[in-house]
Amino acid sequence: MFAEEEYVQLAALQHFVFCPRQCALIHTERVWAENAQTVLGKLEHGRVDAAKSESRGCVYTARSVSLISHQLGIKGVSDVVEYRQTPDGELVYPVEYKHGRPKKHLADAVQLCAQALCLEEMHQCHIPEGYLFYQTLRRRYPVVFDEELRRETRITIKATREMLLGGNLPQAVKRKECTSCSLLNLCLPLPAAQPISEYNDRRFNAIVSES
Repeated sequence: MFAEEEYVQLAALQHFVFCPRQCALIHTERVWAENAQTVLGKLEHGRVDAAKSESRGCVYTARSVSLISHQLGIKGVSDVVEYRQTPDGELVYPVEYKHGRPKKHLADAVQLCAQALCLEEMHQCHIPEGYLFYQTLRRRYPVVFDEELRRETRITIKATREMLLGGNLPQAVKRKECTSCSLLNLCLPLPAAQPISEYNDRRFNAIVSES
């Protein structure tokens, strides 16, 4: 069992895989900024969340579903969970909506797999796959929850928790992906493991002493 402060948000896993520094800035330092991509993503998610849960044939679509795994110490919200009735019983599929297109890294897949692990614990079932729906393409892509992805997801959960509980800010590493990050102008080149709050305190004290 995990203490309340040890639970990791599902969104933090996606941020960690994309960039550990971005994850620490958002979830530890509480730093955030918008750009065109994040605004569009919020608008798209807003439309998904505003839609009502519904039943069509043998499929019940639940929206904004609260998820938690006490075994893994993770929690969050799934955009959509589909419950399909079959002759062999009910099948459960998490569906995550994303802005843009499929990525080369596993950030989105790890977040989706973590949702499946929560649902498996909550419903005492096995979930073989889920779906990522990319708004730009208006297509959903299946993600198979094989042992490799499950192992990567568990490793990510452990690494993310250790980083967030440690309160450290990883060193800035310039990559081509940085240009699409909304935190680009706030991602200061600080030394490794130095919280941005300490940096800002020193800047403030220096300004005060000069005035």
